[in-house]
Amino acid sequence: MENQTQTPSDGDADGGDHAMEIDLSSATSLDLTSFQLHDLDSVELSPSLTELDLTANRLSSLDPRIANLSNLNKLSFRQNLIDDAAIEPISGWDALSGIEELVLRDNRLTRVPDVGIFNRLLIFDVSFNDITSMHGISNASSTVKELYVSNNEVTKIEEIEHLHQLQILELGSNRLRVMENLQSLINLQELWLGKNRIKVVNLCGLKCIKKISLQSNRLTSMAGFEECVALEELYLSHNGIAKMEGLSKLVNLHVLDVSSNKITSINDIENLTGLEDLWLNDNQIESLEGIAESVSGSRERLTTIYLANNPCAKSPDYLAKLRQIFLNIQQIDSNVFA
Repeated sequence: MENQTQTPSDGDADGGDHAMEIDLSSATSLDLTSFQLHDLDSVELSPSLTELDLTANRLSSLDPRIANLSNLNKLSFRQNLIDDAAIEPISGWDALSGIEELVLRDNRLTRVPDVGIFNRLLIFDVSFNDITSMHGISNASSTVKELYVSNNEVTKIEEIEHLHQLQILELGSNRLRVMENLQSLINLQELWLGKNRIKVVNLCGLKCIKKISLQSNRLTSMAGFEECVALEELYLSHNGIAKMEGLSKLVNLHVLDVSSNKITSINDIENLTGLEDLWLNDNQIESLEGIAESVSGSRERLTTIYLANNPCAKSPDYLAKLRQIFLNIQQIDSNVFA
């Protein structure tokens, strides 16, 4: 990045704040990652700053001087000690309205802060906090393209209907039970919902999705992906799925992960001519009989397959048979071939 400055360490043995002796008057990017700062009193904040990274410090309040950095477009408070009261002043810092990336990941927030003043916001990250509700997301600008709310305590997908430009939605590791209110996200490319409590797939008519993760949920069926014809990567490991189905129209699929389920046979992937990675390990597949027909469309393209911890993997000719079926295979389980 142009004119990026990382303030040097003075070698403090006690881990305290570092002395700042460098001229930062013309810096446009200031990276203070992992300086263990409790405040910014000893830091010069140039009015020309466009990027300020305060990741991995000990900040529990916001330095009011940041409110005057009118050129700022990227601001990160990731991995600090900021709570709801500490972040509240930012909602009135009108000079920062042009910020495009705001990262509040890994702090002590219990609710979504008011970010209504940021009318050009593209990336908003409040993951790894203690947020219990998405209330407040409705105030976020409709310009947001990436929204990260993973590793919180959220129970309902809501207040996102206005985010028509959203391309990435990350809600993994929450307490979600239902997929809902997604129908207006017409530009969504990636949906990450792993480690929740979802039982049924409901993509609300979305057809442009390229990546979906529903790992570690409570699914018992693969039904619901039939219209996702643009899908390239599908992650469904660690569920209760017993049958491979609803895949025949997903002709753009490159990666399919259905490991750690209850699958007994390989089905419905004959048309997946673009499939490159297939994860089927830790299931209940008894035999390799018929596998050549089941994967006929991907025999030449597939480069990686995982079938370990299935009964069929105990067969003495297991590796030889798979190498015979897949003409360009490069990896079978932990076995890598030149």
